[in-house]
Amino acid sequence: MREIVLDTETTGFDPDSGDRIVEIGAVELMNHLPTGRTFHVYINPERPMPQEAFEVHGLGDDFLRDKPKFAEVAADFIAFIGEEARLVIHNAGFDMKFLNAELRLCGYPVMPYSRAVDTLELARSQFPGAQNSLDALCRRFRIDNSNRTLHGALLDSELLAEVYLALRGGRQPGLVLDSGPLRGAGSGPQARGGAAPRGQRPRPLPPRITEAEAEAHAAFVAKLGEKAVWLRYAPTEGP
Repeated sequence: MREIVLDTETTGFDPDSGDRIVEIGAVELMNHLPTGRTFHVYINPERPMPQEAFEVHGLGDDFLRDKPKFAEVAADFIAFIGEEARLVIHNAGFDMKFLNAELRLCGYPVMPYSRAVDTLELARSQFPGAQNSLDALCRRFRIDNSNRTLHGALLDSELLAEVYLALRGGRQPGLVLDSGPLRGAGSGPQARGGAAPRGQRPRPLPPRITEAEAEAHAAFVAKLGEKAVWLRYAPTEGP
């Protein structure tokens, strides 16, 4: 299953009032794991940057002046996300509204909101009443976000990909379905409901990814640092 974890930075809160996108970052997942493919672009919003927005992401008029306009990157963005991939977004309504406003200005079809998975809603359903910002979720799941001094679309997408895996339960052995007593199980803590060791298949399954995909995934996780959630739940190995 292909998913795109996505984030945007903007000039404000309301595209209907003229606010525009200034940055898009996206990370490709296949079966909830990163493939190493990313999309990242800064965009000239064709309007001045309000001070309030600048203080959030640090993207000012001088920096954005020579960047491409959305119409110039729209085709590449659409090609990256494709037509079938789910879009994983924190507070999806905000980003989808901006993306559709930009697509509409360029004459492209808008995307249905049903295509998005809102990690904010997922977090609220699991932790009602708690803080569920991206920073709060990183703290809750012990994901290293020390590099996040300002909002940045690509970094936020990479962090959100880790949060999304954690919200879905990761790959913890304790989440496997209990199908009854294990043959030869003893009476220790594991036999009483802890994570029991899994037996080996008589014939190992063939790898589902290519060597190049495995190397790209390993490089992506290495960039996130030694605290990357995938190192806890799914250590990167070659085929």
